[in-house]
Amino acid sequence: MSDDKNLTFGKKNYIIMIGGILVLILGFVIMASDGGDGFGTTAMTVGPIIVLIGLIAQFVAILHRSKTEE
Repeated sequence: MSDDKNLTFGKKNYIIMIGGILVLILGFVIMASDGGDGFGTTAMTVGPIIVLIGLIAQFVAILHRSKTEE
């Protein structure tokens, strides 16, 4: 598996995907870690915005084309 021709995406795509997954996890942790009843500003506003950013990163990673493709 040393040649990149067997991979569906390029190296940059996978790096963006891993970053997006980490941002998604961070968003869910923020939503879950709000103390009390779970209706605070952090759980209701900041967490979902971070999750949305992670989802956008996933779409960018899937749709990004490398310049070396023919």
